[in-house]
Amino acid sequence: MNSFTHLDEHGQMHMVDVGDKPETVRRATAACRVVVGPKVYPLLLAGQLPKGDVWAAARLAGIMAAKNTSQLIPLCHPLPLSGVEVEFIPEPGEWAVDIRVKVRTCARTGVEMEALTAAAVAALTIYDMCKAVDRGLRITGLMLMEKSGGASGEYHRDAAAPENILRRPELSNGT
Repeated sequence: MNSFTHLDEHGQMHMVDVGDKPETVRRATAACRVVVGPKVYPLLLAGQLPKGDVWAAARLAGIMAAKNTSQLIPLCHPLPLSGVEVEFIPEPGEWAVDIRVKVRTCARTGVEMEALTAAAVAALTIYDMCKAVDRGLRITGLMLMEKSGGASGEYHRDAAAPENILRRPELSNGT
């Protein structure tokens, strides 16, 4: 038996059969950061960018991305999501916005990819909505913050890890 779940006994890629696994409540939180810079940051917070409501567009894009992850990432199972929350946390000292996405389901497989995809697409939407003012925006630090449910149990990124963009304790302790 091989240790790669997406490869069969002949080394061919296949979708893992999760049909015999029990449905359990599963949650995942992902995060990333968009560094918008001093030119865009005040316009973004004031809602004065030329393309309109950045927050609404990015939130909707993140939710839609979570719902459509199986169409974007090969071998991901389509999941019945019970909730998707997209949060934006301004970081004025760094001219940045942190994005945190929480996804929930009751299913046979986890929602880590849905949370990561949602955070990435929300960040890309912010870039798209702001690029008319400055194309120098940077998207950084896409990562899984935590997950729960399923046979692999719980995962919590170490809040003290240097790559952890969400340094504030209230944003990294599962609240």
